[in-house]
Amino acid sequence: MTNVENSINYIEFPMTDPEAVIMFYETVFGWSFQRWGDDYISFNGAEVEGGFNRQADVNTGRSGALVILYTNNLEKKLDQIKVAGGTIVEDIYAFPGGRRFHFADPSGNELAVWSEKG
Repeated sequence: MTNVENSINYIEFPMTDPEAVIMFYETVFGWSFQRWGDDYISFNGAEVEGGFNRQADVNTGRSGALVILYTNNLEKKLDQIKVAGGTIVEDIYAFPGGRRFHFADPSGNELAVWSEKG
């Protein structure tokens, strides 16, 4: 995966059952998966990389896919989003492979921004 500034870089879906997700997408679309603990699996083979994040109820909070953008400077991008009228939904946090935060745009759509830099 190439990390290009301000690009849609990753798509994340909610899930309730990792085994069912893996079986379905491997069987139907031929995607391959990597496990990151009990609550997260990433996939490739779909032209864009992505993952599935376990949630107790996929209708709680955001629904559907989470679009994740890439940046070289997480703090600067967070500040730009605030100034432009976005709302920070989840502050910067670490995950395997980097750090990210979630924001809502002025219409209420939730997206995330990530960077591999600590």
